[in-house]
Amino acid sequence: MKSSTNYLYFNIPTRVGFLNITENLQRLLDESGIQEGLMLCNAMHITASVFINDDESGLHRDYARWLEQLAPHEPVASYQHNRTGEDNADAHLKRQIMGREVVIAITKGKLDFGPWEQVFYGEFDGRRKKRVLVKIIGE
Repeated sequence: MKSSTNYLYFNIPTRVGFLNITENLQRLLDESGIQEGLMLCNAMHITASVFINDDESGLHRDYARWLEQLAPHEPVASYQHNRTGEDNADAHLKRQIMGREVVIAITKGKLDFGPWEQVFYGEFDGRRKKRVLVKIIGE
């Protein structure tokens, strides 16, 4: 069994944003030489997410609106967490909803998705550099 560990770095210029990272992941898989196995893709920051869904801009706007309704950024004083001097309690909650990581099957050297599936990095407290772990295991 082989393994490969890599990191992707992102600095989303806005507070909330979504970035399709599917091509980045396939490139890392190609470089690993692994043909059959699993890929773990993990947001290594507690206010960011990795998730799988459709690459459709209306859906991404719907996500942003829906998440803001569930966990509004303001008023920041309404969150206990923000009493520590932070202003990102909402980002922690949004990450919890969208998830920390995904595991993707690898078949014949390709990420094995269902129709329309793509992998996204979700940012909920942007404007600074964050990383994503990509761990690939297999043969």
